[in-house]
Amino acid sequence: MAVRRIVANIAAKDLALARAFYGKLLGLDIVMDLGWIVIFAAPGPAVPQLSIALEGGSGAPVPDLSIEVDEELEALHRRALAAGHAVEYGPVTEPWGVRRFFLRDPFGRLVNILTHV
Repeated sequence: MAVRRIVANIAAKDLALARAFYGKLLGLDIVMDLGWIVIFAAPGPAVPQLSIALEGGSGAPVPDLSIEVDEELEALHRRALAAGHAVEYGPVTEPWGVRRFFLRDPFGRLVNILTHV
């Protein structure tokens, strides 16, 4: 047996907020929209991962989701602030080689946006 993918499922009351945050801000593609569920995906192959943590590193809380981006993290940080999202941690370069910041999605989930440095 091989795990082919891991999907995070987030309950929401307004899918338009999801389209704005995960689609517009983070640039994920909508790969299915049935009206009651919207599924976002990044282009290209993804590697299934699951993190189990006692803390979020550097004393930060454990985020609900971690999203690695390949673009300039500072530009995404500026876009998030311009869109009215409050950043709760960072941006900071961590000792284990990632630069990241945390913000909440429209549904209250703590999202770790990161890039490897």
